[in-house]
Amino acid sequence: MPEPLIVRWLDGTPDAAPPGGTTFGVPFARGAVRAADMLSVRDADGSPVRHQAWPTATWPDGSLKWVGIAVGAPAPVPETLTVEVGPVAGGTVGGAPVLRAAQRDGEIVLDTGVLRCVVPRTGTDLIRSIERAGVVVAERGRLVSSVVDTVDEGAPVVHRTAFESRVGDAVLESSGPVRAVVRITGSHGGAGREWLPFVVRLYFYAGARSIRMMHSFVWDGDEQRDFLASLGVRFEVPLRDPLYDRHVRIAGADGGFLVEAVRGVTGLRRDPGITVRRAQIEGRATPPTAEWNPEVSDRLDLIPAWPDYTLSQLSSDGFSLRKRTGPGFPWIDVAGGTRAEGYAYLGGPSGGFGVGLRSFWQSHPVGIDVRSATGERGEVTCWLYSPQARPMDLRFYHDGLGQDSHEQQLEGLEITYEDYEEGFGTPYGVARTHELTLFAYEATPATPDLAADARYASRPALLQALPGYLRSVQIFGDWSLVDRTTPARAALEDKLDFLFDYYRSQVEQRRWYGFWNYGDVMHTYD
Repeated sequence: MPEPLIVRWLDGTPDAAPPGGTTFGVPFARGAVRAADMLSVRDADGSPVRHQAWPTATWPDGSLKWVGIAVGAPAPVPETLTVEVGPVAGGTVGGAPVLRAAQRDGEIVLDTGVLRCVVPRTGTDLIRSIERAGVVVAERGRLVSSVVDTVDEGAPVVHRTAFESRVGDAVLESSGPVRAVVRITGSHGGAGREWLPFVVRLYFYAGARSIRMMHSFVWDGDEQRDFLASLGVRFEVPLRDPLYDRHVRIAGADGGFLVEAVRGVTGLRRDPGITVRRAQIEGRATPPTAEWNPEVSDRLDLIPAWPDYTLSQLSSDGFSLRKRTGPGFPWIDVAGGTRAEGYAYLGGPSGGFGVGLRSFWQSHPVGIDVRSATGERGEVTCWLYSPQARPMDLRFYHDGLGQDSHEQQLEGLEITYEDYEEGFGTPYGVARTHELTLFAYEATPATPDLAADARYASRPALLQALPGYLRSVQIFGDWSLVDRTTPARAALEDKLDFLFDYYRSQVEQRRWYGFWNYGDVMHTYD
C-alpha cells in the first residue's frame, strides 16, 4: 500500500505568503489513478484546496504516472498539502479566488482576482499593461538588447545596434480556474534585421499578486561579428505621486535594501518634521506640505531629485549601486556589496511595480536599472546581460591547431580530452532560460514585505512529494531511503554524502557561476 501522498515545501514553509501560486508534479503507482479529475487536495487542517490537475505521463496500461497540480496563492501558507483520490471529506472549496482568462481579437486578458494583465497578440510589447485595484502599475513590458560588431582591443570603431522584441504570436496555451499560461513567440528586431528568437511564457494563478515569467532565447548569430552587449526586460511605470512620494527600492545582499525617495527630505539642513521623515522612509504618503516645516516645504525645488539608479552585478562576489540626477550628469556611488538578490521597485502610495530575477548574482553579469523617475513614466529594466559588462564573446578559443584531417584530429585526442572537428565549436543553437517574477502593488510596501518578495523571486518556493512516497510507488525503480542500520550501510551512506557534498561545494569553491555556466555541472579540474 503506497504511503499517503503528502507534499511539502522544499526549504520549509515560506516565512511569508507566496505572492503567486505554484505548480508541482506528483507520481502514482501503476493502475492507481485513471483520470486527473479524480484527485482532490486538502491542507494540513483537512480543508479542501482549490486546485487544477492534468496528466503529464501515463503507464503502459493507460493509468496516470505523473500529474501536474496547480494551486493558487495561499493565505495563510499551509505547511503541507495532501493529494487524494476522490472527493475531500467534509466540504467543498468556497470563497477562493477564480482565475479568468479571455482571448479576444488582438489581445489576451487575464484576471487573477488581484491583478489584471493585458497581453497583445502582436507588436513590440510582451505585456501591454498590468493593473492592481483598477490602477495601471506597469505598461509596455518588452525585451531590449544590443550588439556590437567587435570586441578586439584597438578596433578603430565599434558599431552598436539596438534591438527590441517583435512578437510573432501570443496564444493562451492553457487555461483553468486556478492556472493559465500564455506563450509568446518572437525575435529581436532592429536595423532591418531579426534574430535571437525567443519564447516567453507568462504564468497566472488565482489570487496571485504576481506573474511568473519564463524567458528562453536561442543564439542564432554569427560569433565572428555579433557580440551581445545587453539583454534585458523593460517596463514603463506610470508615476502619479509628487516626487517626494515616489519611492525607489533596490535589493542588496542578505535582505538589505536601498530605501529612497526620488526627492528625499531626510538628511537636510532643515528638518521637515519627524512625521514627514518617517512617512517617506516607510513608503507612506507624506502629510500635506502645509503641515511641513515651511523652511523645507518652501524650498522643495532646491532639493535635488534622483531619477536614475543602477545596480551592477558583474561577478558572483560583488555589486555596485549608483545614482544620478539625470543624463549629462555623473553617476554617484551609493553603496556596494557582495551578492545582490536582484529585485527593484518603483512607485508610490498610488501604486507601484516590482521585478525580481531568480538566481540573480549566480547568473552574472546582470543588473537592475531605474530610469526617468521624475517624469510621468519611469522605466524599470532587469538586465539578463548587463550593458556595463564586456560584450559576450562566443568565438571558439583556438584556431584548430592544424587539425585539418581526421587523422590529425585523432592524434589530438591522444593528448587532450577535446574531440575537435571543424564546426564543433560553434555556439549556433545554444539556449538560455531566465525566470522572473513581476509584482503589482496597490501602494509602496513596507521594507520587510519587499524583502520577502525579493527572496521569493530569487528562490521561488517549491512543493515536493515526500521521499517515502516516491519510493513506495516505484516511480524511479528500485532504490532505498537513507539506511544506517548496519555498519556497512552507514559507511555507504557516508560515502554518498561525501560525494554529493563534494560536487555541490565545487560550484561555490570554483565559482562556477555566470550567464552560461550556472546550472551546469562542471567535470574538469585544474
